[in-house]
Amino acid sequence: MGQDRSHLQERMTIVGDLKAASFVPWIRRHATKLGLSHSISHTSSMRIEVEVSGPEDLIDMMEVGCSLGPIDVWVESIERTAMSGETA
Repeated sequence: MGQDRSHLQERMTIVGDLKAASFVPWIRRHATKLGLSHSISHTSSMRIEVEVSGPEDLIDMMEVGCSLGPIDVWVESIERTAMSGETA
């Protein structure tokens, strides 16, 4: 039972001056290093949406990493939205 609660699926919406061409590969590498399942559903120079799945503490680490990001991006905000485990 506790295992379901600790394994989350969330959509992270990252907003700022993002330079998606360099930030998207960085996000993928960071998620992989943390062992998170991930897929990027939207990219632009102002907004990136990434869906992540894994333990809550690792998703928290992903958020912190993205907020600090590489030197050539400026992250203004990150919004996290819980996703249901079922597809509609």
